[in-house]
Amino acid sequence: MKRLESNMSWRPTYRSSKFRNVYGKVGNREHCFDGFPITKNVHDNHFCAVNSKFLAVVTESAGGGSFIVVPVSQSGRLDSHCPKVCGHQGNVLDIKWNPFFENIIASCSEDTSVRVWEIPEGGLRRNMTEAVLELYGHSRRVGVIEWHPTSSGILFSAGYDYKILIWNLEIGEPVKMIDCHTDVILSMSFNTDGSLLATSCKDKKLRVIEPRSGAVLQQASCKNHRVNRVVFLGNMKRLVTTGVSRWNTRQIALWDQEDLSMPIVEEDIDGLSGLLFPFYDADTHMLYLAGKGDGNIRYFEITTEKPYFQYLTEFRSPAPQKGLGVMPKHGLDVGACEVFRFYKLVTLKGLIEPISMIVPRRSDTYQEDIYPMTAGTEPALTASEWLSGINRDPVLISLKEGYQQPNQLAFKAPVKEKKSMVVNGIDLLENVPPRTENELLRVFFRQQDELRRLKEELTTKDVRIRQLELELNNLKNVSPNNV
Repeated sequence: MKRLESNMSWRPTYRSSKFRNVYGKVGNREHCFDGFPITKNVHDNHFCAVNSKFLAVVTESAGGGSFIVVPVSQSGRLDSHCPKVCGHQGNVLDIKWNPFFENIIASCSEDTSVRVWEIPEGGLRRNMTEAVLELYGHSRRVGVIEWHPTSSGILFSAGYDYKILIWNLEIGEPVKMIDCHTDVILSMSFNTDGSLLATSCKDKKLRVIEPRSGAVLQQASCKNHRVNRVVFLGNMKRLVTTGVSRWNTRQIALWDQEDLSMPIVEEDIDGLSGLLFPFYDADTHMLYLAGKGDGNIRYFEITTEKPYFQYLTEFRSPAPQKGLGVMPKHGLDVGACEVFRFYKLVTLKGLIEPISMIVPRRSDTYQEDIYPMTAGTEPALTASEWLSGINRDPVLISLKEGYQQPNQLAFKAPVKEKKSMVVNGIDLLENVPPRTENELLRVFFRQQDELRRLKEELTTKDVRIRQLELELNNLKNVSPNNV
């Protein structure tokens, strides 16, 4: 059994690091996004997603769920009549941009659906109510969605029915149900090539799953360290979790993905109550910790040797954050030595402010040591290839000359017919529940009419069967000469 270690990472150390002096820089007022009616939903998610083209933010709305999408270059005050994506019938709980098609965004909602939207170039010109794909399969609200990191058409969704569905968007249907959790799934994270899935769950268990088979490879019961969020550390074969200790202090823990019997190290952070969101940058091996309701962001350098968590410093702000979006690497300003960029939601001000993490360098030339080859926007696999069992690492790009996106094929949604969707022997469409009392009454009366029709049809067929039996008897009694 591994020995549990603990040490205070912010104790002064003298280890040399190129990221020791990284600092956070808030964007100027003209680079902030103002006037956003940010959702007041208490669900523990970021409510924000960003890529090199667009910023999407879940908004407060009546009569269903919606989110706002604006070009990331159009900062400033939001028009009060700004169009929204508003096709959901319930509150939107999570949004994620497709890493390979930057105009495609997925959303999930309390209305039990997952939807895929295609945002036109330049942004929305009118309210968008029609999704490219509407995916029904969960029996309760859907709280978390994640795109596969290397395959272009695979989407994962986790619902309050304790199930994870794997959607093949090439056919627009679920192809696998992972049913190993006994409570609400709190977070999902993939390793670099997407061959392993880590989940944290409200049942206080941390799991490492082989997603195509649904087999649980490793499982930890986290009674002393109650896990909230989990993130894979790239190819280091390790996981980081954030959670709460038995004394209700916020903690981070490091785990070996091949042995979850005990964490390698646990570290207390502070005694505050807000959920800690972890963000990991595999290129710089930096871990950022941002507490919900906090104003600060701590950052560490992850090492393979003790002390494992090398505390660097923290970004401080008096404004509490509700959520944070993260810009992909190819959207950063390499000329300013920017290695990470957050988009911070400040609900009370209706403000989204960019926070850039800068490595101070005197030279204006490209700094190759802080910008290694990184994952780009070209998928390594199709959905069918990944489902057949193939694993590939991401297609890497260099940011040296200013990244130019390759000419991509347009995202093509399958033409779907209304039919049953059976996964693991369960018809998923039959599990979609009514969402309102009126809808429940409509379903009830519709079922009553259906029962009445079936009874009448059964009675008619019984009469017809009796008539045919009499005719058959009459034929048997007729002599062969008269036939």
